[in-house]
Amino acid sequence: MKQHFMPIISNQQVSSRYWHMVVDSSRLTSPIEPGQFFHIRCSQGSFPFLRRPFSIYRINESTIEFLYLVKGEGTQEMTHLQAGEMLDVVGPLGVGFSLDKSADTILLVARGVGIATLAALAQEAVEKNVKCAAILSARSKDDLLAADLLQGFGAEVYKVTEEDGTSDVANVEEIIRGILKRNKIDGIYTCGSRRLSRLSQNIANEYHIPGEIALEEHMGCAMGACFACVCDVKEDTGVKSVRVCLEGPVFSLEKVVLG
Repeated sequence: MKQHFMPIISNQQVSSRYWHMVVDSSRLTSPIEPGQFFHIRCSQGSFPFLRRPFSIYRINESTIEFLYLVKGEGTQEMTHLQAGEMLDVVGPLGVGFSLDKSADTILLVARGVGIATLAALAQEAVEKNVKCAAILSARSKDDLLAADLLQGFGAEVYKVTEEDGTSDVANVEEIIRGILKRNKIDGIYTCGSRRLSRLSQNIANEYHIPGEIALEEHMGCAMGACFACVCDVKEDTGVKSVRVCLEGPVFSLEKVVLG
């Protein structure tokens, strides 16, 4: 686990609830995988004391990007960080997504900030000539910030929102089954909603499609010592508890227990 100080290139508000940060990662020597995260100090002062985990929105040659929802005191403090300041981060951390090079088409199912987590996977997919179909769910159209990015990657994007009454699970299931009728899906990846994750898990089991899920949990240390981010997974020997920060945040969709 390595601490880094990355120059902030930009930190801008991009919608009523979301901000977008770009940092210089040119001195980072560790490879970064979609689905991994960085544990970020949210301010230049001593408050808040604990870092916050942020998944990577986009991975570039010399920069990385974060798309974050301003929700609590930590993310509110992050909005005050300015271009030219140094961002104190630890990472990259955790287990990322695995993308089979032989895959032809994958399905992404994301809700809210989970959309940002899966954006980096869509980026990797296009680089490996893997096609993507993506269902993006949000509170409003204003929150579907990654839709244009994914469409730029060539993804077939379906947008559903509470605002227009299309985000209920039954409608998303209908969309998924329509996609499966038209395409051979080689993998299902999900993040951001327990309801949609359970739906994805059920669909994956029904159609015998491998899948992965990126779990979002509050973290204290992000190194596996505090056990604040425990979840359950099914193994051959039974259900066991694992740490999202260390054994995850990406898990087999088949194995994870979704309450």
